[in-house]
Amino acid sequence: MKHYNRRDFLKASALALGSLSVAGIPVSCGRSQQKDDGSIFKYGFCNESMQDLSWAKQCEIIGNAGYTGVEIAPFTLVEKGVEEIGAGERKQMVRDMKNAGIQCLGLHWLLSPPPKGLHFTTPEDRLRQRSVDYLDALVDFCGDLGGKVMIFGSPGQRSTTQGLTVEEAMNYFADGLAQVADHAREREVKILVEPLSSDQTDVVNTLDDAMKIVNQVDHPAISTMFDFHNTVDETEPMHELIRKYYDHIHHIQFQDMDGTLMNTNEITPEFVKVFEVLKKLNYDKWISVEVFDFSPGGEKIAEESMKTFKEIEKRIG
Repeated sequence: MKHYNRRDFLKASALALGSLSVAGIPVSCGRSQQKDDGSIFKYGFCNESMQDLSWAKQCEIIGNAGYTGVEIAPFTLVEKGVEEIGAGERKQMVRDMKNAGIQCLGLHWLLSPPPKGLHFTTPEDRLRQRSVDYLDALVDFCGDLGGKVMIFGSPGQRSTTQGLTVEEAMNYFADGLAQVADHAREREVKILVEPLSSDQTDVVNTLDDAMKIVNQVDHPAISTMFDFHNTVDETEPMHELIRKYYDHIHHIQFQDMDGTLMNTNEITPEFVKVFEVLKKLNYDKWISVEVFDFSPGGEKIAEESMKTFKEIEKRIG
């Protein structure tokens, strides 16, 4: 089976981005009541596998598959940046979500283009400030849609560059987050530093790395999250990582370890153990599906992943 990571994903999705624009997608995310389907956890679905569909259709598919939340990659909706999505369009996005019985849980892929050329840890002051300013605009976009978390992955926009050391990049990372932290708190949004594997970036590869930035910023709006696919540089089992960092984990992204959708016959004991620990700890935040192989189609990915969630719940129930 092919291994899909975020770099593969960026290359593949770049071909589709040129034809996408807000004009064809009624924009806006909203809050809705959780479906009372007996699920142990709250499940969301990342939208980029459906980016060729209208926003309303994406919401419909996600809701019909049994999810109650959508996690949005902003680059799938815009030509230049989220500023082009006006207040009216944002409200329409919210209505579309509500009609589908889902809500916006938050954003991810925050600095992936468009806009082009952003870099959060560059030594170039103007470019770094432009990137910080765009993150600030994303806080309002997330808040307007009702989202509560912004997952900062975006490996290409945070890796070391121009001779910068990892320590210097980490300091720039922390400084940029500190600049938007108060605004995020005002909008009731948490910005979550996502550890990514070392084949994607050299800046923040483990939860311990992420916590160094979280502790440096020392602000309630800045924390971290857990992604199954990005634990390859960790030295502890996944369920132990959950226990160790639980107080700081405000979101979870789910997929098979190779970045593809996980079918029911591929569930491993370690994955089940993670969900057992989450249940014991009364985890009440979101778990969302994020895959990097879109070839099965967004609808099938959503449906099959939900079957996997239900099977895991049976095993821990």
